[in-house]
Amino acid sequence: MKSRLTLICCFFFVLSVSGQRGFMHPEAQITYVKKQIDQKTEPFLSAYLQLIEAADKVVDMPDHAVEDFSIPGYYQNPEGHKAQKLSLQTDAFTVYCCALAYRLSGDLKYGETAYRVLNAWGATNKKYSDYDGTLAMSYCGTAMLMAAQLMHGTVLWKEHDLFDDWVQNVYRNACNEIRNRTNNWADWGRCGSLLCAVYLGDEDEIKENTRLIKSDLFHKIAADGSMPEETRREKNGIWYTYFSLAPITTACWLVYNSTGENLFTWEKDGISLKSAIDYLLYFNQHPEEWKWYKDPNTGRPNTWPGNLLEAMSGIYGEQKYTDFVKPDRPLMYPGHHFAWTFPTLMPLSLTGYPE
Repeated sequence: MKSRLTLICCFFFVLSVSGQRGFMHPEAQITYVKKQIDQKTEPFLSAYLQLIEAADKVVDMPDHAVEDFSIPGYYQNPEGHKAQKLSLQTDAFTVYCCALAYRLSGDLKYGETAYRVLNAWGATNKKYSDYDGTLAMSYCGTAMLMAAQLMHGTVLWKEHDLFDDWVQNVYRNACNEIRNRTNNWADWGRCGSLLCAVYLGDEDEIKENTRLIKSDLFHKIAADGSMPEETRREKNGIWYTYFSLAPITTACWLVYNSTGENLFTWEKDGISLKSAIDYLLYFNQHPEEWKWYKDPNTGRPNTWPGNLLEAMSGIYGEQKYTDFVKPDRPLMYPGHHFAWTFPTLMPLSLTGYPE
């Protein structure tokens, strides 16, 4: 049974949460999802129980913050790369999972874990290094910012100066170092930089990252919907196509929530984000037709690209996206990066959420 103090904190928690601010999970989305959970509506209820089960597994975990997030290049040292990356990867999922569980349930234990681990990284991590340090910091760290956005304005989000310093002087620096590149590195850099800009309320950086996305979107996506910078990656061309689209679409969602500008339907000579997503889905289902490399690696509905397609089904209302993922709902993707981690539970909408 909850203590009187817990009930009081939960009451003030509801009153104190800030407005949308362009966050990854705007207040209207959270309110809508909570209502669906209360009404035991599927697939929301199953997705919520899936989240709580995951949160209960990590709620008591210690943090793994390191002073130097040093990540060797994957193709030079794959085992070292994966092992070194686990510190941030593990903690990023913990804080995101717990912060979302806190916001949807009001249970303080989840919020306290998110607060503790976020501030541990703020106090401990001072730099990133080695060949993949910037990229891994960018794509693993996205969940840290999503969690901080969820915690922002709650009664638990008190002393967070150290975390804010980490955002400004470590994480954002890593993202901005790579946001002018030409492939998926740039996409993760812009996505992470936008998360920082929204969290910090930095309108100039929101504008700059939006400008960067628009500056080369129709270079990244070819007339047939392929992504030349990613299809060239031999056996992993389909994976890298997904790995580029995941942060681009996340960034577009942040832009939409921040400014109202809709890049999801932005089109030039028939080229659009949707044409690239359709291309990804088709060749993931028909890899034998992939002209870039024989027998490419493909994903599945319950991992990638299912998480992306589940998220984009809310944007485009595309039945073929829904058909691809529906048998495997609810989807949760706690994988090696964080863009669309809880796409069934937290649906997207460009037309608002019913009250």
